[in-house]
Amino acid sequence: MTYTTQQLIDILDQELKAAWRGERVLLSTDDRLANPVVSKAIGADKLSKVFAYQDFRAQIHQYQRDYNISGLVWRPCTFKDHTIQLPEIHPDLTAIKADKVALAAAKASILKFWHDSIAGLRLWTAGHDPVEIDITQVEAYIQEAEWADLTATRSELYLGLCWGNPKECYCGWAHPESGCHRVIAAASEPSAIKV
Repeated sequence: MTYTTQQLIDILDQELKAAWRGERVLLSTDDRLANPVVSKAIGADKLSKVFAYQDFRAQIHQYQRDYNISGLVWRPCTFKDHTIQLPEIHPDLTAIKADKVALAAAKASILKFWHDSIAGLRLWTAGHDPVEIDITQVEAYIQEAEWADLTATRSELYLGLCWGNPKECYCGWAHPESGCHRVIAAASEPSAIKV
């Protein structure tokens, strides 16, 4: 019997709690962090907990790949009294090939929800200084994207148009192989909330 995605999430949660209670210790932390100043500032005890959990999580990721266990979880996104269920990679799991296919398969329904929700709203690129854009630019981003995601606040809807590695697409260092254009739909200028 192989573990399910939810069972792996539960196992990782239990392991993280055990690490922070000090029940998991990795004695070779000095070998892992070559900076003695940082090592001393953080402390060997805390570092051993972090590295013990990282090692365990890496084993779980390998288990996922070996047994083809999905890292996807489904979450609701609600905006203007409408809700959609969205797939996303759980932060502690990794994506397998089938997960990227599932993310891509959900793109059309996510975009329909987004298009149906943005009537009367202005569009902005997300960033330090949001720039207003038109639907033509968003459509170009949509054509480039392999999958889409949504996040909402009470008054703003954030569309992510992503490509590359699902675990790295939100990291600036992964660009251009992986990335995500973020578009904000808002009645006026976007708030300073980071979603």
